[in-house]
Amino acid sequence: VDVKSLFLFFFSPQVLLLACAEDLECVPGFQQKVFYIEKPFAFREDKLILNLKFDDCEGNNKLNFEVSNPDFRVELDGNLVALKNVSEVGKALYVHARSEHAEDMAEIFILEENEKRGALKEILKLEGNLGIPRQKRAILATPILIPENQRPPFPRLAGKVIRSEGTEGVKFRLSGKGVDQDPKGIFRINEMNGEVSVTRTLDREAIANYELEVEVVDMNGKTLDGPVRLDILVIDQNDNRPMFKEGPYIGHVMEGSATGTTVMRMAAFDADDASTDNALLRYNILRQTPTKPSPNMFYIDPEKGDIVTVVSPALLDRETMESPKYELVIEAKDMGGMDVGLTGTATATILIDDKNDHAPEFTKKEFQATVKEGVTGVIVNLTVGDRDDPATGAWRAVYSIINGNPGQSFEIHTNPQTNEGMLSVVKPLDYEISAFHTLLIKVENEDPLIPDIAYGPSSTATVQITVEDVNEGPVFHPNPMAVTKQENIPVGSVVLTVNATDPDTLQHQTISGTGLSARDPCLQQGLLPKHRAHTDFLSRKTAYGEEKKKTQYVCFFPVGNPPATGTGTLHITLEDVNDNVPSLYPTLAKVCDDAKDLRVVVLGASDKDLHPNTDPFKFELSKQSGPEKLWRINRLNNTHAQVILLQNLKKANYNIPISVTDSGKPPLTNTTELRLQVCTCKKSKMDCSASDALHISLTLILLSLLSLFCKCSA
Repeated sequence: VDVKSLFLFFFSPQVLLLACAEDLECVPGFQQKVFYIEKPFAFREDKLILNLKFDDCEGNNKLNFEVSNPDFRVELDGNLVALKNVSEVGKALYVHARSEHAEDMAEIFILEENEKRGALKEILKLEGNLGIPRQKRAILATPILIPENQRPPFPRLAGKVIRSEGTEGVKFRLSGKGVDQDPKGIFRINEMNGEVSVTRTLDREAIANYELEVEVVDMNGKTLDGPVRLDILVIDQNDNRPMFKEGPYIGHVMEGSATGTTVMRMAAFDADDASTDNALLRYNILRQTPTKPSPNMFYIDPEKGDIVTVVSPALLDRETMESPKYELVIEAKDMGGMDVGLTGTATATILIDDKNDHAPEFTKKEFQATVKEGVTGVIVNLTVGDRDDPATGAWRAVYSIINGNPGQSFEIHTNPQTNEGMLSVVKPLDYEISAFHTLLIKVENEDPLIPDIAYGPSSTATVQITVEDVNEGPVFHPNPMAVTKQENIPVGSVVLTVNATDPDTLQHQTISGTGLSARDPCLQQGLLPKHRAHTDFLSRKTAYGEEKKKTQYVCFFPVGNPPATGTGTLHITLEDVNDNVPSLYPTLAKVCDDAKDLRVVVLGASDKDLHPNTDPFKFELSKQSGPEKLWRINRLNNTHAQVILLQNLKKANYNIPISVTDSGKPPLTNTTELRLQVCTCKKSKMDCSASDALHISLTLILLSLLSLFCKCSA
């Protein structure tokens, strides 16, 4: 074959020989073992793909072919054909041939367009020459196919490794997983002739293929050929049932859905070989519960497992169904659904979801309610009916007042348990203003209605409300009341004349009143003959003059049946009067007779009155007589002054008269004597014992002289 012919042959849909056995007179097995073919758009049914030549050198008695893909077969003349139109077959096909005297494996690799050039280069081995080199293979180890689940007896012959140079004086050695690696002992090889045997039953779902190595050694164990790879492929049998692993299976479909609406998908799993019919599943509905309104409400796609509706939208009416829940028993069968296939079942639950295709309707057109004036709270419950699914937005009611509530005196809310409308009074009603109220109430759903449904007249209702009259208490004008008075006004003085009216204008009633203390409003007995607030003695002075307001409760009693009370609050503000003289502190001070610091004491003044009848205070010394002044007083701030000696004094007690004047109008003055003790101080100790004898102050001398003068005159 020249190079040009080889190129043309490869790019045609024909087969190109990749390798062949050594040029022997007759080598049992396939005469061509490895093939490359270009992948077509599809393998056509019964169309020849290639011809496989097998010769066992003994006449091919009882020759049988097996193909790894069940969509293909090899006829007795070696022609490989497809059993149906096939577009996807994978990367390779394996053909196993067995006769009474030999068996072998052929490999058919399917190339994509971009794989052809690399495959051709591998074939030609273009390394400076254009010839096709022939590589001798000393060991021919074609893949061995073994069906799973074979029954005893074991060991069974599975295949054979061929050495082209003969087997005399050499041994075959097999190694790998399944031989000398776990799981050990599954395969073994006849050292003398290369026959490979399997020793036990195989499970494809546990191990689908084994990659072994075979080599030829001499009698001393020295490797002569190899190692080469020996693949053992486990042929699948249909020994696994389909299983539904993803349950529970729950689907939803809206009521009124169009015919053919997809509800859900059922997917089963089969552990068998996915490339064979052993795992080719088909789905079917075995049973539907309930069977109304139709025993065939749903259909399942046999290949995909999609469940769809098959009844008209009118039959998918949730409100007319016996039950909104359907249970389907789904069967999955392998072998493409053939009778010989294994089956598995699961239950699919389908829920018919509600849509808002029914408007809520009041149970009656008019409701009645009675309420006393001045009372708030629920006055009536409005009832509605709705055929949609309870506890959904298509059933839950939303109420609104669309007329008759200008003052926003009423509100309506939904009872979440009963779906009733609770109509309430939120602002007290007044019988004298209106004794009757008429409300127009509308009810809707939380969810919008579907387009072809609308709210009708039954979705509105009228509520007639009657207001009952009650005897209301008088009302003060204004309330609270306020008045300002000076403190110390006489007992019995009129503080304020109050004004009150009775809201019950349709009743003829008189009003009596009383003034009560702040601690017990309107609970004491006794009526005043006139509607005036009188006083006891009012003073704003506490210990420090802090209180400035007094709260008085005034109650009126209309003579009604039953009597009712109205309460008003009167705030009395008391104005301060300058009726307290200021006081001086301290009134005793001590100083050493040899003191260098002649600042004797800091004096402070206080006043029980309130500003502006208190500070700033004016401090003054009473007039001093004698040849020399002994002390002076200096103002420090609005409330304090300091007494300072002008010279050291002898040990004695001195009384210093000091006057303090406040800032009131008119101002008040208070004169207080400061007792000053001049003591002896030695070693940080003050001795005032000798100063007990009172040093007569200027004031006392003057008083003594005045007393003596008065006696003499008498």
